Amino acid sequence: MPVLTQPPSMGDVLKYEVNPNYTRETVTLLTGTNYPVGSVLGKITTSGKYKLATSGGTDGAQTAAAVLLYAVDAALADAVGIVVVRGPAIVSRAALAYDGSVDDAAKITTKLGQLTALGIIARDTA
Repeated sequence: MPVLTQPPSMGDVLKYEVNPNYTRETVTLLTGTNYPVGSVLGKITTSGKYKLATSGGTDGAQTAAAVLLYAVDAALADAVGIVVVRGPAIVSRAALAYDGSVDDAAKITTKLGQLTALGIIARDTA
């Protein structure tokens, strides 16, 4: 019998939110990549668009500002995504996806701290 596998879904990332009408927003994702569900995003100051939160830079995206709830293909053009931008909300730490520059425990801890400041808490047991 074949084994069926499903890609990650919103339920794998978002474990609790106080009220979707309060915690979620629709945002524009910067062109150039496929964003997986659970992407930790930063907001570019000049354009207001979101991209994967980086560990450095000065465009504003170095600060985690949201978690993407559904996978989005923005490889060829800007695209719309639904994100959690404020809490109270709980996400699964294991389901979060980061930019390649967020490549060690200290940088991940920094991103999680930035999300915590927004009321978005990452838990191992979520």
